[in-house]
Amino acid sequence: MMTPPLAPLVGGADATRTALAWTHTARFLTTASRLDQLPAHELPEIAFVGRSNAGKSTAINTLAQQRQLAYASKTPGRTQHINLFEVGPKDAPQAYWADLPGYGYAAVAKAAKVRWQEVMADYLRVRRNLSCVVQMVDSRHGFTDLDRQLLNFVAPRLANGEVRLLVLLTKADKLNRKEGADALRKAKAVLAELSTDESVIRTTLFSSLKRQGVGEVAEILHDWVVTPQPAPEGAPLHDPTA
Repeated sequence: MMTPPLAPLVGGADATRTALAWTHTARFLTTASRLDQLPAHELPEIAFVGRSNAGKSTAINTLAQQRQLAYASKTPGRTQHINLFEVGPKDAPQAYWADLPGYGYAAVAKAAKVRWQEVMADYLRVRRNLSCVVQMVDSRHGFTDLDRQLLNFVAPRLANGEVRLLVLLTKADKLNRKEGADALRKAKAVLAELSTDESVIRTTLFSSLKRQGVGEVAEILHDWVVTPQPAPEGAPLHDPTA
């Protein structure tokens, strides 16, 4: 069984400060309920995905060091749109963050679940600008069936290196050191099943409350944007969703 390769970090306190300053520039751009409503552009998109109670919105706000950038509803699963945020200088943005609706919450109507499953699957499979997926997984429970299903949507693009994957094991403050190490080991075992010679896959423990992993995640995302991966052979030249 292969171990997922680790993308190198720039490293050092200066790199962390630079990356956090970069994530702090995140600002709301637009919202869309369908893929054809998303703007056409040439910048990389970083998609944030996760179960409705995995702490996705809180993680985005923590990375951006902003309290209300991403809307965190008191009722998980209520967000029914893709929200885009610009990142980088205002006059020359460098990337977009795409906050996708949470999945798997029982209180959401079945029809809405099915529709959003289709929208998210299409986004992950064909959105040309997608360069990275950040998946939130509750560290206490590990990968659920729905988490694995989402991974399957993007697996072909992970396999050829077209899209990179970063898994945040959220709410890590609720685990002791031994439990945290065990959660990390189990997550790596799951992700190893997706690993190829071309794939770039990382995972880390993350806590918005304790700010665990925040600097590391900011560095990874910043590094992936400023050193983008080459387009894989056979990649589409146009985006059918644009």
